[in-house]
Amino acid sequence: MKFLSYWHDTAPRFDGASTAPLEGHFDVAVIGGGFTGLGAALQLARGGARVAVLEAEHVGFGASGRNGGHLNNGLAHSYLAARAELGKERAIALYRALDDCIDTLERIIAEEGIDCSFRRAGKLKLASKPQHFSAIARNFEAIHAEVDAETALLSPGDLKAEVGSPFHGAMLSKKSAMMHMGRYVVGLAAAASRHGAVIFENARVVSQMQKGGIHRIETNRGQLTAASVILATGAYTTRNFSYFRRRIIPVGSFIIATRPLTGSEVAATMPGNRTCVNSMNIGNYWRLAPDNRLIFGGRARFSATSDQRSDARSGEILRASLATIFPQLAKVEIDYCWGGMVDMTKDRYPRAGYQHGVWFGMGYSGHGAQLSTHLGMMLADAVLGRPDRNPLKGLDWPAVPGHFGKPWFLPLVGLYYKALDRIQ
Repeated sequence: MKFLSYWHDTAPRFDGASTAPLEGHFDVAVIGGGFTGLGAALQLARGGARVAVLEAEHVGFGASGRNGGHLNNGLAHSYLAARAELGKERAIALYRALDDCIDTLERIIAEEGIDCSFRRAGKLKLASKPQHFSAIARNFEAIHAEVDAETALLSPGDLKAEVGSPFHGAMLSKKSAMMHMGRYVVGLAAAASRHGAVIFENARVVSQMQKGGIHRIETNRGQLTAASVILATGAYTTRNFSYFRRRIIPVGSFIIATRPLTGSEVAATMPGNRTCVNSMNIGNYWRLAPDNRLIFGGRARFSATSDQRSDARSGEILRASLATIFPQLAKVEIDYCWGGMVDMTKDRYPRAGYQHGVWFGMGYSGHGAQLSTHLGMMLADAVLGRPDRNPLKGLDWPAVPGHFGKPWFLPLVGLYYKALDRIQ
């Protein structure tokens, strides 16, 4: 078993990083070389801006290369909950923004010729309990009538052609997609570089200050100045940006990948070949990889991924969950096990805009793979003086009480959700 991301291990290495000294003045400095930062850099470079991307490790090192590979439209919440909390107009706008995100990905992949196995697969939200299906059905009725006609409600009988495990029905979101995350992030970085963005890897930001409208950014490789800054670091945001650290809750997300399944195993397990998520609070999500591995993830433990030992413990929990959902795969070999950080917000709505002198996009709460490229490009448009199309603009973002960077309260959150799963 390899304790590293399948996406990292099966993608080519990005070979376009700059080896020149890190110095000079740029129109925009983008901090973070994941989907958000690279999407912004591509749009800025296409718009004629001189842009530098500062990535502490390698492109796609963080959440962009450590996720489950889903590109799901729809919100992290139920649509009904979002409508009640935010109002119908904003709930619809946010829902449709997720649709736009997947359209953007499809367009960028085609325009830039990125080979990443993108496919409109559709997503199944699977009811783990009979009462969960009732809630899914109510949510479906509102979504189908008000915002997304490309949805369907599936009965347990319908699911026999979709997934080889008994569930109590599901909602199908037909616009949802999947891709190879590692090959996409390398292709996105290559596209940004090809259009003129300068990408510095192994360039960790150690300080940032603004004076007279100019940002001075110091890294371990040198320093530069920029007229504008876009912060795209998510759960990996450092102490230099304490305003954002107090509002982001970094949560570990853990994933395993099996050996490639045989044709008969695929037919018995995932005949529908869609992205899937179940309805438990501490739930699981899964899909087939391009080489027919089952990629299976979840909140195995409410802690941060820290080392191989931590990831291995989480991997054993995921293996047990996999065997419960798919007994036919109970003894299948696990080839990959990895962890990554998800940037959650207290209310699980993402945030983007301008604050404390920098533009930012983060807090994706498990929906970053689909949202981030599109949102990064929106931030770039705002920096370029184009119309601000940010659907999150003006959404209040209070700090998490008692939170100053390290989420000490996560074990308590885990106990709470485990209790909910027992009684709901």
